[in-house]
Formats: sequence, C-alpha cells, structure tokens
Amino acid sequence: MLQKVLIANRGEIALRITRACKTLGIKTVGIYSDADKDLMHLRFVDEAVCIGPGASSESYLNIPAIITAAEITGADAIHPGYGFLSENAEFAEIVENSGFIFIGPRPEHIRLMGNKVSAIIVLESVQAAQRDAEMWFGDDTVYMERFLQKPRHVEVQVLGDGNGHAIHLYDRDCSLQRRHQKVLEEAPAPNLPEQARADILEACVNACKLMQYRGAGTFEFLFEEGEFFFIEMNTRVQVEHPVTEMVTGVDIIEQQLRIAAGLGLELEQDQIEVKGHAIECRINAEDPTTFLPSPGKIESFYAPGGAGIRLDSHIYQGYSIPPYYDSMIAKLISYGKDRETSLSRMRQALDEMILTGIKTNIPLHKDLILKDKNFCEQAMDIHYLEKHLLKQLEPQAEKA
Repeated sequence: MLQKVLIANRGEIALRITRACKTLGIKTVGIYSDADKDLMHLRFVDEAVCIGPGASSESYLNIPAIITAAEITGADAIHPGYGFLSENAEFAEIVENSGFIFIGPRPEHIRLMGNKVSAIIVLESVQAAQRDAEMWFGDDTVYMERFLQKPRHVEVQVLGDGNGHAIHLYDRDCSLQRRHQKVLEEAPAPNLPEQARADILEACVNACKLMQYRGAGTFEFLFEEGEFFFIEMNTRVQVEHPVTEMVTGVDIIEQQLRIAAGLGLELEQDQIEVKGHAIECRINAEDPTTFLPSPGKIESFYAPGGAGIRLDSHIYQGYSIPPYYDSMIAKLISYGKDRETSLSRMRQALDEMILTGIKTNIPLHKDLILKDKNFCEQAMDIHYLEKHLLKQLEPQAEKA
C-alpha cells in the first residue's frame, strides 16, 4: 500500500481524498495557497505545505511548487483530484519522472484520450470488433456535421488496473446544465433502452482493456433517439462520482489508491450491480438569478441529514470562501430505492439545509428544478434547464 499521499487539490475533493487515505491507513500531505489556510482538510492531514499566493497560476497550477512539497514531506504518491492539473499529461509525466506515483492514468493515455480524434479512433477500433463501428460512436466528421436537437448527456464510469483488466460502474445522466456546466447529476441514467445501455457499457470497458487503461475514467456521450455520440473521455475522478458510489457501493477514490499502489483491481464485472437511484445537486456560492459568484464569510451553516442523504463539502460556520476558485462549495446527494424516493429525499434535504452569509444556488434546485413536473417525470435534454430559466425571466421582463 502507499505510505504517504500528497493531495494536489483543495476544497471538498481534497477532504474526500483525505478521508479515503485515512481509511486505508495512508498518511497525507495537504497543500494550500495563502487564501486557503483555513480549509477543512488541513485540520486532518498529517502535514500541510503552503505552495504560494491565492491565484491558481501561482499555487495549485504551480508544478515546481507541488513537486517540491512532495519532496520535502517524503510523499511517495500524488493525487490530483479533479480540475487544476488532473488532466495535464505534462504534470503526470513530471510526477513520475521525479520518482513519485501519479494516482491516475499513464501520461500517454491522458494525451491519447484528451485528443478527440485519437480517442474516437480508439473507440472505433473497439466497435469494429464488436459490431458496426459507426453505430454507436460515428466518426469525428459525422459528429461535427450532424445536428442533435434534443440530446441528453450520458456518461459511463470505468475503472482499469493498467494491465488489461477493466470494469464499468454503469452510467450517469448529467443533462441539466447551464452554459455547459453541470448543475445536477443522477445515476443510473433514467429511461435508457436496455440494449443500448448494455452495448455502450461493453464498448467502454473494451476500450479500457485495449488501452490497458489505469485508474478511474469517464466516457462522455450525447444520446439521442437510441444513438450515442462520443464527446470526450475524462481521465480523472469526476465531480459527480458520489452518485455512482451510492448505487454501486464502490468507493471510487479507494479503488484509485489501490490501483496506484499496485494492488490491482480486485472487482469483477459480475460483482457490480445497480441498486436504487441517486441524485446530486451541486451547491454553488453564486446568485441564483444572475449566477454571479458570491464569495464571503459563512455566518451560519446546518447540514441536512436523514436516511439516504450524503453531503460532500469542506465548508463550516465562520469559513470564508475566497474569490479565486470555482464557486462550487458542496455536493448534496440523495439516495433511494427508486428515482421518486431519491427526489423526495432531495427536496427534504434542500429544505433542511441552512446556509447564510453568502448567496447560493439552493433556490434554483429547490424551487425550479425539483418542483418542475417535466424533470420529475423523466430525464430532460441538455438544453432544458437554460430554456426553463429563460421562461422564468419572461414575466419579469414584461413587468419591466
């Protein structure tokens, strides 16, 4: 097992990784910027190193500073989390060339799957052996030329041991978006034709086997009228990984750590099954109407609870949200035996959640999305939320 992991990130994902490491008996190193000295996970890591000023370019994107922090603390591995340097092949390469373990894919796979054309070639190679190559993925020309009117955003979670063994953890729907930013995710993706689901899951696993992919990854697609169209592969853990963990019972961060330690992937595909339904609401520090960021001090905070409720967050009463980083401050997850139960529990949790001193998008989730009859009855397309927001603004414009 790994001895000491440096967590090259901040916020809720840094806390999430810290917890996973402690569960496995791994020592931890936290890094932070001048603006982040009060981060929650810094209270729990074994060592903490300040790596620079508040600006990301001088801290969390500062590769020499991160490598130096790993060297002086004696870390043997670096976990990049998501965002920042997590899909930077050069960073992964420097980490490994400096004698550390990069907790993620090999640098060549980050490059390969980060390039849309080469990623499609990999997927087509798999499909050619499976059935018609263009049936599920098309080619890059078809993708660019075909206009999809009401596609859904569906993604597949995979794990690979780097030696040809790979599995999927089923799928997620991330169609509720604003300006291409996900707002709410759920697992499994509702209302997918079972044969289409089975085929796309198999294709993603086969692609990982072909590449000998290492670690966690996500294949993202647009789905319309029974067909999948490849968007990209994210070669890291996703923000929305908790919904998959809730319905499969698999700790994705723990699996990343075990694979990086050389312990392989002990899970087999026939051990993985979906039970129930999970929904995640991203809680952002922003104005729910204008969506402008709302940094500042949290005056009061009460975390919701109850059956099937999980909150992944680094915030606490008295914590000041800095203006330098992404506005997401929490992920509220609900789980139930079915989608209806999960929705009901999410409504209750949002009602319970108290967060004052800053503005948040909780009203967007509570009053717009989870009270919307169309969304509650079925999964919607990627344009639905923005159109819905525009409809809400029409009466205000008429009054003005």
